[in-house]
Amino acid sequence: MAEQNHTSVAEFVLEGLSDQAEMKAALFVLLLLIYTVTLLGNMGIIVVIRGDPRLHTSMYFFLGSLSVVDICFSSVIAPRTLVNFLLERKTISFVGCMGQAFFYIVFVTTECFLLAIMAYDRYVAICNPLLYSSVMTRRLCMWLVVGSYIGGVLNSIIQMTFIIRLPFCSSNVINHFFCDVPPLLALSCASTYINEMILFSLAGIIELSTISTILVSYIFISFAILRIRSAEGRQKAFSTCVSHLTAVTMLYGTTIFMYLRPSSSYSLNTDKVVSVFYTVVIPMLNPLIYSLRNKEVKDALRRTAER
Repeated sequence: MAEQNHTSVAEFVLEGLSDQAEMKAALFVLLLLIYTVTLLGNMGIIVVIRGDPRLHTSMYFFLGSLSVVDICFSSVIAPRTLVNFLLERKTISFVGCMGQAFFYIVFVTTECFLLAIMAYDRYVAICNPLLYSSVMTRRLCMWLVVGSYIGGVLNSIIQMTFIIRLPFCSSNVINHFFCDVPPLLALSCASTYINEMILFSLAGIIELSTISTILVSYIFISFAILRIRSAEGRQKAFSTCVSHLTAVTMLYGTTIFMYLRPSSSYSLNTDKVVSVFYTVVIPMLNPLIYSLRNKEVKDALRRTAER
């Protein structure tokens, strides 16, 4: 009898970021500008790294891979959000919603793994510079990036397997601008305790394992930098880590706030603002952070522009 009362949902309605006409116009222009800068900035990083032989090292291979993930990550969210600003009724099919949630989880997880790998790469480069080229081989770098994608896909498959089995019968209106896991769980008319435990457990395992890798790497890096006698050498070693630490702080700070807290403390209106930052703004900032703080990238950009 309970199963008969569950009505199937063919589509969802996304409430978006705002219902006010003036605010919607301003947000559309701002989001379009951010997404354009994101595409140009990350594609610029990829082109420069591939085109400059001096940047054909593991550090820049991972940076280029991060730019690819940032393009995919923002493209999962931004285009659909921009289209919804122009529509009177902002609907998305059930399959489209599940697909958006699936790829969103894939790319945000992959980015977390990549940032941890980049920290380990800096550890090897600074703490074991003589072994750097023999340890961080091209083959190993490729497998580390592939492993990051595999981890993202596995995490997404596990979570989405449990989400698509939920009955959605109370409402089909999602109080968000994209199909994220917490607002989807809020629409289910069945118990979501298992889903919440899976979300919290997987997010905790991924966050703690990658953060631990980053922290341990930078503890050893800090000791290695302190042993460098020249101030110029310490400054050069430290400057290669600042950009990465900035990217780590921004992504992990927002994702921990979003997913590693009790479900009773969720505020979907507040989460919208935080979600805009890490789904749209961070992919735009990453290439700017790495290009402005990295002398080799700036020199490569200048050489590319001159050519």
